[in-house]
Amino acid sequence: MSDQAIRRMSTEEFLDWCRHQDERYELVGGIPRAMTGATRLHDQVLMNAHGILYNKLRGHRCRPFSPDTAVRIPAGGIRRPDAGIDCGTFNPNDTWADAPFLVIEILSPSTRAFDLFDKLDEYKTISSLRHIVLVDPESPEVRHWSRDLAGDWSVQVLAGLEASIELPELPGVLGLAALYEGVSFRPRPRLVRGDDVET
Repeated sequence: MSDQAIRRMSTEEFLDWCRHQDERYELVGGIPRAMTGATRLHDQVLMNAHGILYNKLRGHRCRPFSPDTAVRIPAGGIRRPDAGIDCGTFNPNDTWADAPFLVIEILSPSTRAFDLFDKLDEYKTISSLRHIVLVDPESPEVRHWSRDLAGDWSVQVLAGLEASIELPELPGVLGLAALYEGVSFRPRPRLVRGDDVET
């Protein structure tokens, strides 16, 4: 991106500018930020998520979307979650979700803290959003934020491949076993008691 292009943009300017770019960008503080590539582990979980949402929503009025679809932040930013569901009007020429209902972010070491706090707070300001799912690719654990009819957010931490994310507005559930299909987890360090140590 040239020095001339590095200037503060409105969301409309940014979305129009993105139509002519080969890479994916987010809009942060009015400045385009290129998105980095992902590991194969991240990509495996991502593909599983897309497959689940596609199968879950076949024939439903809501549609799944990929990181190619922008999500508008009311304060002026643009985010591109790893996966999502849009329940708004479908315009084939739009490059953004009309009414995002769910977003999924797969955590990575470089952005983990930001995703867990700053980006989460941005997503919570989207009036149509009802579910935010933050996925840890290193272990079978997700944080599922959901908003009730009064507009209050609550969080559930779900762990283990037998757990499921409940989405009462949609058919079925999002099972962690399917989300992590094909993923092998490294064993976690085990605490050793004094009497377990061989002498």
